[in-house]
Amino acid sequence: MRLRALLETDALGLRLLGGEDELDRTVRGVMTTDLRDPSRYLSGGELVLTGLAWRRDASDSEPFVRILAGAGVAGLAAGEAELGDIPADLVEACVQHRLPLFAVNETVAFATITEHVVRQVSGERAGDLAAVVDRHRRLMTSGPAGGGPEVVLDLLTSDLDLRAWVLSPTGRQIAGAGAPLPAPLGAALAGHHLAATRTGRRGPYRAAVAGSTYSLFPIRNAGRGAVPAARDVRESVLSDWLLAVEADASDWPAARLDLLQGVTQLIAVERDRRDAARTVRRRLAQEVLELVQAGAAPAEIAARLRVAAPVLLPGLGVAPQWQVVVARVDWTASGTAGGAGVPGDIAGGPVAQALLEEILVDPAVSGPDSADRIAVAHTGEEAIALVPLPAVPAPLPETVDGPTDNATVREKEAGESPAAQDPALHADALLAAVREPLSAGLADDGRLTLGVSAAVHSAEGLRGALEEARHARRVAAARPGRVCAAGHHELASHVLLLPFVPDDVRRAFTARLLDPLRDYDRRHRAELIETLEAFLDCDGSWTRCAARLHLHVNTLRYRVGRIEQLTGRDLSRLEDKLDFFLALRMS
Repeated sequence: MRLRALLETDALGLRLLGGEDELDRTVRGVMTTDLRDPSRYLSGGELVLTGLAWRRDASDSEPFVRILAGAGVAGLAAGEAELGDIPADLVEACVQHRLPLFAVNETVAFATITEHVVRQVSGERAGDLAAVVDRHRRLMTSGPAGGGPEVVLDLLTSDLDLRAWVLSPTGRQIAGAGAPLPAPLGAALAGHHLAATRTGRRGPYRAAVAGSTYSLFPIRNAGRGAVPAARDVRESVLSDWLLAVEADASDWPAARLDLLQGVTQLIAVERDRRDAARTVRRRLAQEVLELVQAGAAPAEIAARLRVAAPVLLPGLGVAPQWQVVVARVDWTASGTAGGAGVPGDIAGGPVAQALLEEILVDPAVSGPDSADRIAVAHTGEEAIALVPLPAVPAPLPETVDGPTDNATVREKEAGESPAAQDPALHADALLAAVREPLSAGLADDGRLTLGVSAAVHSAEGLRGALEEARHARRVAAARPGRVCAAGHHELASHVLLLPFVPDDVRRAFTARLLDPLRDYDRRHRAELIETLEAFLDCDGSWTRCAARLHLHVNTLRYRVGRIEQLTGRDLSRLEDKLDFFLALRMS
């Protein structure tokens, strides 16, 4: 039954004091207590009844409510018989921990509420109990370890007529029953899930996308071998899988919700098993990274690469090329429900490592094994990926009359460019499919920045590739936005210098050059800034610039003359053109 149903039952005498958004929580039992710490007697889902005998002063309320919220109770009902009005400090603590709070009229006995809840919960469970037990038995005997997550999802479809998919935190499909989930829909669902998780609300989360309603269940292992819960939701939000079910779970009976929670635990065990397989690849990457950073001899690094290549590129033996990708996740403030307090409490390296492993998976490839060729290490707050690249087949020779191979002819007729066959990673392409969901997970206090090196052909080039990727990441960090990347090609420009110019120097430089033009534009609506940008973009060509701005050349000459007069610069000089260009970029 739902908390909402209790509130709507007049005979129970309940009055809502806070938590209106949480009234769809399921009540699985009831407990009466006046212990200061009743956690040992709680299993989750209870409506807790209390007469407030545990409260000596205002400072007792927050610890008591924190214990209840941590135990996963459905709500708290406080009696008015002892103190009259419910203390404001208790109301405030429940708001802080998102725990629904009810006041129980002094004329209503706790036994009346207990009897009503037990009767309702027992009645709902009785009809579905046998089916639930049978489904759990079938899931446990034919679950992930016996055939992958698809087996469990097939049972959901056949037994409960539910379409479901297991998705990565970026929306990539890990497993599904029936037709694949379209990539844009998966990304949208992942974004909803990440945004809801950041609020601290308990799942499942409801999402309406493309005219359909979905329920999103976090996949976390809660069994005997479970990893301890993160102190801060930001430590796991960017790495957890989710189960997306095409249905509205808000009105499901408790038995069905219990079944779906069991499904997520089964899939979590499979997730842990597959993560364990990454240990070898992570260790290989860590060993190579340590050698590179320590300045080891190229021969020693090459020997490690020969060990790594068969694991990452089965069948090839040696990788012809390698690329380095560096990622970093930074948090600027806590600002989240369940936050630990300060960004320094969050270990950034492991978070970036798990996220980079996901980003480097080809978005066009579904399934959990598509990450088998990715080796990511972490050092400090950075995650560093060592990515092997397969060789590109050499183009076939052409005769005077044209290509001699029919396959090559078909490729040319189809317009396939050499870039289409390029296996190298490109910074913008890496983030194209994941930018939207990750931005939701980073919310307003997180940033992901990523840098990509050029491909290198030997162990000697790895040290330079690592530094190149790190420099590219710093260029990305200087840009606005929650998710930013930069590639090695951007390091060959004078624009590389801009991120490393101190902020006060930037402001002074741009103000000295551009403020006179901005002031003039405000007074006269002369569009001098727009004219300056177009003139530089057209390489100083009067005719092309005038055509772009739809001006007569003489009008353009007048505006450029006014720019020179106001700034004391000469736009025919290369040095002054470059100064204006840099000022516009830094502004």
